[in-house]
Amino acid sequence: MHIAQRMSRLGTETAFEVLAKARALEAQGKSIVHLEIGEPDFDTPKNIVEAGKKALDDGFTHYGPSAGLVPARQAIADYVMKTRPGFSCNVDEVVICPGAKPIMFYVIMASVDEGDEVIYPCPGFPIYESMINFVGGKPVPLQLKEEKGFRFDIEDLKSLITPKTRLLIMNTPQNPTGGILTKEDIEAVAKLAIENDIMVLSDEIYSQITYGDFKHYSFLQVPGMKERTILLDGFSKAYAMTGWRLGYGVMPADFAKLVSKLQTNSASCTASFTQMAGVEALQGPQESVTKMVKEFQIRRDAIVDGLNSIPGFRCHKPEGAFYVFPNIEGTGMSSQKMADFLLNEAGVACLSGTAFGAHGEGFIRFSYANSLANINEAISRIKEAVKKLPTK
Repeated sequence: MHIAQRMSRLGTETAFEVLAKARALEAQGKSIVHLEIGEPDFDTPKNIVEAGKKALDDGFTHYGPSAGLVPARQAIADYVMKTRPGFSCNVDEVVICPGAKPIMFYVIMASVDEGDEVIYPCPGFPIYESMINFVGGKPVPLQLKEEKGFRFDIEDLKSLITPKTRLLIMNTPQNPTGGILTKEDIEAVAKLAIENDIMVLSDEIYSQITYGDFKHYSFLQVPGMKERTILLDGFSKAYAMTGWRLGYGVMPADFAKLVSKLQTNSASCTASFTQMAGVEALQGPQESVTKMVKEFQIRRDAIVDGLNSIPGFRCHKPEGAFYVFPNIEGTGMSSQKMADFLLNEAGVACLSGTAFGAHGEGFIRFSYANSLANINEAISRIKEAVKKLPTK
């Protein structure tokens, strides 16, 4: 069978590969603590589930418009305006997809020609680099720095911009680091985007999961950025709706038509009943989100304190999402060897920092979207396993 050359440029998401390895070990009788997958361990809130059931009973079982059902798009527009003060939006600027990943796929497909350069965060979500390579673009990594709380130097970004730069991908709060961008960071990036006529794909899928006094700020709130920003957001994280496959993009109306056309040519449309469940998620009670974030904060504090008590580990306390990205250089092991060691020797599944790009070497990622009891068990297992390592 002939395989298209472009397939050799397509990457993957390592979390699912590690999950498969961990499941195989479990099938052999080994106990595994799963801290590899970025999925809330909470069930979808009951009011959202009931709305989905009602939608099925009400006949939402047919094709819908490629861009999404109008009531769902209106609910998203209303929500985005409420949570990003100063931004105005209408249904023609919203495209609903089966998950948020298609927005990455469609936006990069629609805006990047062969040879165009795309700047993206590194370490960062691996599908960014994968899709840039797939369409024949040139990935340009922007290093996130541990000493800056996994923010970046604006001068570094400025130095990467060339006449070939077509797209800038930003993610806040971040996967895999849990880092955030401040309002000042975003305004500085926006200034560069405007001056250099660059589009911004702003991945804000974790915008509702922040801690302490930090308040999420969006590129959509910066004057002059509406015309050049594509917001990526969805329901998987904040509403524990990973299996519902429901995400969306907000973008200029003309560009939304192109993204919708790509959806017509691929997925056709997003399941109608899931969209109606999404309406309930945005318009219904929000106590479940508040409760989940409070629990995540307790888990964050526990895993950060636990990791910092292990020789050779150093862990920054993140301000968003549900990941920690500890530095393990003090152990003398590479990221991949450490991830393999912890899976096989400690029974703790995590990801190598290199799964998120070259600048992830020296780090590993844990998801604390698991119970406090399991997190404490994982820390205990790691402490015991690390004792087996030769001292430096």
